[in-house]
Amino acid sequence: MTREVLPGASIGVLGSGQLGRMFAIAAKRMGYRVYVFSPESETPAGQVADVEVAAPYDDLDSVGSFARQVEVVSFEFENIPLPTVQRVEQFALVRPSGHTLHTTQNRLREKTFLRNAGLPVTPFFAIHSEDDLDSIPEDLIPGVVKTAAWGYDGRGQARVTTREELVRIWKNEMRQDAILEKWVDFSMELSVVAVRGGDGSTAFYDPVENQHRHHILDVSLSPARISPKVTAEAIEIAREIVTRLELVGVLCIEMFLGSDETLVVNELAPRPHNSGHLTIDAHVSCQFEQQVRSICGLPLGSTRAFRPAAMANLLGDVWAEGEPNWAAACAFPEVKLHLYGKSDPRPRRKMGHLTATADSCEAAAELVTQARDLLYLRDS
Repeated sequence: MTREVLPGASIGVLGSGQLGRMFAIAAKRMGYRVYVFSPESETPAGQVADVEVAAPYDDLDSVGSFARQVEVVSFEFENIPLPTVQRVEQFALVRPSGHTLHTTQNRLREKTFLRNAGLPVTPFFAIHSEDDLDSIPEDLIPGVVKTAAWGYDGRGQARVTTREELVRIWKNEMRQDAILEKWVDFSMELSVVAVRGGDGSTAFYDPVENQHRHHILDVSLSPARISPKVTAEAIEIAREIVTRLELVGVLCIEMFLGSDETLVVNELAPRPHNSGHLTIDAHVSCQFEQQVRSICGLPLGSTRAFRPAAMANLLGDVWAEGEPNWAAACAFPEVKLHLYGKSDPRPRRKMGHLTATADSCEAAAELVTQARDLLYLRDS
């Protein structure tokens, strides 16, 4: 049984982007004080936290000082250096644990963990040096080559169709530990947001259907348009993963669904996930409230959905021609606007999202994309 950290206590988060912001909002609503640590100041999370600490992650003295002021620490992205987490662990609980972070922040360790656990995973090959390029099995090409660490939203990866192309990309663009994964022809990408408490209790949101544009999540639909059999199998895979990881916190499991209704695990994210943002408006307890509940040792909340929903990301591209037409999008009573407090709307940068609820996920998706399209209609 994990130690209870009750409302009124101070809790911390490593990382200060939009996930930290929504975590802080949920925690403050429940009566906690929130401390945020990252190398930057006036961040999305820092804008709503009680205390914002700006220092490099490798400044272990500052990390230790931060950790002494809180009782439990979580993180909003997995690219936190392990020594930073280990320093925090000297003074405060870390949920999920440093062990979970270590496994999931490196694609080779993550894929090896999944394979060794007997879970369905894409065939893969580890590339540590130029010599390994000569040993790659032919049946893994075509495939996707990815850096082992520090990749997200399509960064650090490329599809390859020949061995020559793979060699060229690794030598010219990577030259670091990488993983080659066999290309999977899938009909849909799904994600399951899972929660596990320190007492072993679990909760799972129904699988979400994800649609991407330029390798970045574009629209998510809930519930996914899949059979009850696939839904049950996806949740059982998620249950096995969080149990074997001994997770305390939130974990998103991304999966590919084949045309024959078989599932393959793609990636793990030991934190709330972009595809789970719609839980804020469509479910009894959102993924961020569950993060707070699980790391603080409180009973988990309900994952029941009020209505079908869809979420559409708002990237910096929406601002390309000036201030978006917020009134046009907000004219839809069923559409909710979430902005992350970022001042620099660069192309492909996640600036916010819209959520819509409706009688079906298809209707919600049509509504939310229509509202997003109207953001581009500026006053003449």
